[in-house]
Amino acid sequence: MAIEAVKAFFRERKMEHRIQEFEVSSATVALAAEALGCQPCRIAKSLSFIVNDEPVLIVAAGDAKVDNGKFKIQFGVKAKMLSPEETETKIGHGVGGVCPFAVQEGVKVYLDQSLKRFSTVFPACGSSNSAIELTLAELEAYSSFSAWVDVCKNWS
Repeated sequence: MAIEAVKAFFRERKMEHRIQEFEVSSATVALAAEALGCQPCRIAKSLSFIVNDEPVLIVAAGDAKVDNGKFKIQFGVKAKMLSPEETETKIGHGVGGVCPFAVQEGVKVYLDQSLKRFSTVFPACGSSNSAIELTLAELEAYSSFSAWVDVCKNWS
């Protein structure tokens, strides 16, 4: 189970106790915000794409939408999301629990500028009923991100 891999990942960093698991679903931005009692924009959603045959995660604010033009400028290809089956296989987490921690080898993680307006954000932890609150510095450190990018719209 993907949440077990994420728990092990954070256990190694002495942070497993910060993972929150809910009795209710947190599989969507709206459900996660409700479970956490926070604004939807503070949910750090992880979106799965394929870029030049390689899996890519874009972690963005809950209120942001991928801008196809910006995506193409950044990556040189049209934005193509992975199917739910491909996401689980190529990323290592199922849709609803996708996060940038304990992912498959070779997955590149990018953090979108839409997150920079918050001191802390809430990414999922590998299941459809989990999250962890992280500062942006922690998100950078634990996601092993490749770069900050600007590929989203409708958030400012």
